[in-house]
Amino acid sequence: MSRAGEHKYPPGNGHKRYRRTEQLQTDSRPVSSNQPWLHPKLGPVVGRHLAERWRKPIAAHNREAFASLAEAQAADPRPLVLDSFCGTGLSTQLLAQRHPGHRVVGIDQSDHRLQRHQDGDPGNYLLLRAQCEDIWQLLQGSGWQVDFHYLLYPNPWPKSAHLKRRIHGHPAFPLLISLGGQIELRSNWVVYAEEFGVAMGIAGRAGLVQRLAEPEGLTLFEQKYHRSGHQLWRFRSPAAVTNAGL
Repeated sequence: MSRAGEHKYPPGNGHKRYRRTEQLQTDSRPVSSNQPWLHPKLGPVVGRHLAERWRKPIAAHNREAFASLAEAQAADPRPLVLDSFCGTGLSTQLLAQRHPGHRVVGIDQSDHRLQRHQDGDPGNYLLLRAQCEDIWQLLQGSGWQVDFHYLLYPNPWPKSAHLKRRIHGHPAFPLLISLGGQIELRSNWVVYAEEFGVAMGIAGRAGLVQRLAEPEGLTLFEQKYHRSGHQLWRFRSPAAVTNAGL
């Protein structure tokens, strides 16, 4: 820990589904959990997943979604930005403005959420209805790396029993690492951000957890949590090129 609100994770320091929640109330309660700090099984779980290869078969509809990305890249090759669990795609649209020279790819498994997307100029962004872990696996298999990877306010799964449903506790976590790039996760639960930082350190990726003092409103949830007075947290790891065959 360096200064208040900042926590550094150098590589190697370590101690059924995950998705963004879809609550739309004007106000939001802070995360409530029976787990006050890092999960005691975090290190063993992450270590086991890093030692194993993800072998789940890829669903046909996810292959079709990836094919649309491959077609777009063939027609107009661009470096990639991923917005995993993009919800309505608001963040994808805003990130496309932040990265005008990239193709920003928003991925979410919910057709309902994606149907609520307010169309902007889709010139450099693409929304895929797919499971993130399948798209990550297809990207890895194609040898593609990303420049930036955003994970904005995933479902925190705050019960202690739900560690393996969190991104960093899920067996597909090594796929995320294999894609390289600068990785940024945001959450309104500091424990989630801290755990993600520790998991990244175990995987050999240094990073920093900071309080997000001035959120940009990248997602509807970021806007709502900020209005509700939540403390918002960000983990960011500098860009890294990793072994795509991890």
